[in-house]
Amino acid sequence: MAESVPAESAHAHDHHDHHEQSFASKYLFSTDHKIIAMQYMFTGLAMGLIGAFFAYAFRMQLAFPGMDVPFWGQVSAAEYNALVTNHGTIMIFWVAMPVLIAAFGNYLIPLMVGCDDMVFPRLNRLSYQIFLLSAIVLIASFFVEGGAFGGAWTAYPPLSAKAEYSLTPLGSSIWVVAVALEFVAFLLGGINFVTTAMNSRAEGMGMYDIPVVIWMIVIASILFMASVGPLVAGAVMLLFDQTIGTNFFDPDRGGDPVLWQHLFWFFGHPEVYVVLLPAMGITADIMAVFARKKLFAYKTILYTTFATGVLSFMVWAHHQFVAGIDPRMAHVFTITTLLISIPIAELCFVYIATLYKGSITLTTPMLWALAFLFEFLIGGVTGIFLGASGADIYFHDTYFVLAHFHYTFFPIAIIGTYAGITYWFPKMFGRMMNDTLGKIHFWGTIIPFNCIFIPLFFLGMGGQHRRIYNYENFPELAGQGMQDLRVFATVALLVMLAFQVVFVINFIVSLRSGKKAENNPWRANTLEWQTPSPPPHGNFGSEMPKVYRGPYEYSTPGREEDFWPQNAPS
Repeated sequence: MAESVPAESAHAHDHHDHHEQSFASKYLFSTDHKIIAMQYMFTGLAMGLIGAFFAYAFRMQLAFPGMDVPFWGQVSAAEYNALVTNHGTIMIFWVAMPVLIAAFGNYLIPLMVGCDDMVFPRLNRLSYQIFLLSAIVLIASFFVEGGAFGGAWTAYPPLSAKAEYSLTPLGSSIWVVAVALEFVAFLLGGINFVTTAMNSRAEGMGMYDIPVVIWMIVIASILFMASVGPLVAGAVMLLFDQTIGTNFFDPDRGGDPVLWQHLFWFFGHPEVYVVLLPAMGITADIMAVFARKKLFAYKTILYTTFATGVLSFMVWAHHQFVAGIDPRMAHVFTITTLLISIPIAELCFVYIATLYKGSITLTTPMLWALAFLFEFLIGGVTGIFLGASGADIYFHDTYFVLAHFHYTFFPIAIIGTYAGITYWFPKMFGRMMNDTLGKIHFWGTIIPFNCIFIPLFFLGMGGQHRRIYNYENFPELAGQGMQDLRVFATVALLVMLAFQVVFVINFIVSLRSGKKAENNPWRANTLEWQTPSPPPHGNFGSEMPKVYRGPYEYSTPGREEDFWPQNAPS
């Protein structure tokens, strides 16, 4: 076991004064990691509402083309492209990343490793402020001349590089600036996450005593920092193509549009694991608590995660099988794509082994954790088809890709978020959420989700292209009976969105008048549950915790209680 960090050095960074703070200094300009976590979480959830509204608008256009969409009006072809583009952009960069990495990372890392705050609290505040600016810039793109960028969230040139193609000269540039600002914010945040987890651990906490969710957030931060550089360079090149007439990606003048695909997907595929790993970590912690079992193969999970991170840099070109890359390289990327499915499958089996013969309690957080595992498995299995270069030639840019993508990203961004919020809500706010409303919301989300995207697999197998605004314009491509599936999927989306109101009501009512939470309502072992609910400024007061064991000592033989907190002396 690695040598633990001494308490004196672990908490050598600035302590915060405990004087009375104004509303602005406490909630708007705070350096407290918990407040910054809330800022990230609420901003991410607000952006999620915008992204969900965009999905509603363009799915209504697909199901009922040409009709007025309530709360929007008629969706033009340009608006359709902008809605689809920004829905994808928002849900990945402004929902999954800020909530799963920034919000949970900020909230949990200091509490779970046993320190009073992040190592660089002012840098932490700056990272959120830049992130908020990026969100404002992105939304502003809808109000400029020409409207928001509509060249897909992957921003392939020359469509994204030339105004005469995208028809959004301002919107496309604003989109690039917003994404670049968001990347800067997460680079700053990643520095804090890695440094705090590695250097500010409580006395006695070795490397193998760190909860899996913290490991996952740290590894995800490292992956992001290692992969984002080429895309930042590409974004600058794309911005120059758009604004000052360079030709990095213009094939008419010697540029190479496929170069952007390489730069984008070299980041884009590790990005999948950047947001997947925190969701996997949240799921691991929840499953151990509600199965009352020690997490199966803790070290195997860590080594498997490291292997996944390394392999994630070797699979990017499976997005480019139809882009004209050398067929011999296509075989290489088919093999690496199949290889990376092995560690992910291993993680899923390890989680199933944790559940095996456990004393499982089906609380709302546990339902979300189980749903994450099973829904994500569907996404993983369907990805095998797309990882094979021969099959991908047929499936590429059909609704099969879209369905596969949502069976990976919906469990990550939505199910993972709901699992984490419902599990740590008592600690964050000192109140318990209503479990009955939580389960109504759970089933009202999971059942319609499958009703939305399973039909899209059939649309994809029928050859339905994903970028067509109105199939009435292409009757020979519309397919017999396919419109009925589009209507069915859209109605299912409306049902799912309606059930999100239940979550909002549960959240607000529980926040105001929910049952007061104990310090450790779930009888968990990790350090955050050993603090008051909600934790005070500075987290642990004057006496910092000392760690005696790992985070997953449940149902230990010979102990009367079935949990054993990390800071409880032997």
